[in-house]
Formats: sequence, C-alpha cells, structure tokens
Amino acid sequence: MIKLLGYFFEIIRGSWITCRHFVVNMWFYTLKVLGIRTKRKGAVTIQYPEEKKEIAPRHRSLHRMMTREDGRPRCVACLLCMTVCPSECIYIEAAEDLDPEVQKYPRKFIIDLSRCCFCGFCVEACPEDAIRMDTGKIEVAAYSREDLIYDLDRLCG
Repeated sequence: MIKLLGYFFEIIRGSWITCRHFVVNMWFYTLKVLGIRTKRKGAVTIQYPEEKKEIAPRHRSLHRMMTREDGRPRCVACLLCMTVCPSECIYIEAAEDLDPEVQKYPRKFIIDLSRCCFCGFCVEACPEDAIRMDTGKIEVAAYSREDLIYDLDRLCG
C-alpha cells in the first residue's frame, strides 16, 4: 500500500513539473509574440518551415563545386579529397585537359551522400579550393539512394 502511494505521489509530482514548464514556456512565448523582450528567453520554439534558425558560419552543409570564370569546375583532379575521405564516398575519374595551365580535369566527380559523414576533410585537403560545404542546405532527403549520389552537374549547379 505504501508503494502504491509512493507511485501516486511521483505521478502527481511529475505532472506538476510538466504543467509548470508548459505554463512558463507559454507565458514567455506569448510575450515574444507580443514583441515584449525579457531577460529570460524560456523555451525557444521555431516554426520550422516558415522560420529557419540561423546556421553558424562554420557549419558544414551540402557540398558544392566551385567553378572558373569560363564555367568549368575548378577541380584539377589531384585526388586529394578522395584520398583523405574517411568514408570513401568520393569517386574521381581524371582526364587530360587541352589547356596546358590546367593539365587535368575531373571527367567524373561523384559524391555519395548516403555514405558521407560531413567531416569536411575533403574541403580542407583541396589545394584549389574547388569543393566547399557552405551552401547552407541542411535538408538532405531522398526517396532512393540514387538520388543521394551527386555528380558534377548537381555539384556545380
């Protein structure tokens, strides 16, 4: 019987804490909606699709390939990003370029985002600053694995 009363007391106590948090958070949210600033922020609720939280400048988001002035990728197919990638999600196939200044270009440059761990090693290893992770796109979703494979067309565009 004493155990039953103890359980009942804990249920009442937990419900009281939940109600208290609800009322306090609702109060501060109402003040925020009315435009009244307070020292205490309370719970921060972001209405996600309409409001988006500001992303930190050092955040690593979706990859993109930088291009030259003529529109070709800045990548010189040195294979450093492919070598340093811990999840081995980058595949590069190099080809000879007609421009003697460039020498090589990537015939194929594929990133498999289903395997990528977004570590940023590929960005740090690139000597040409050809690949970046600063798009700000964090909504990476697909219906199939093939949709998560990014080639040069999707990375440059």
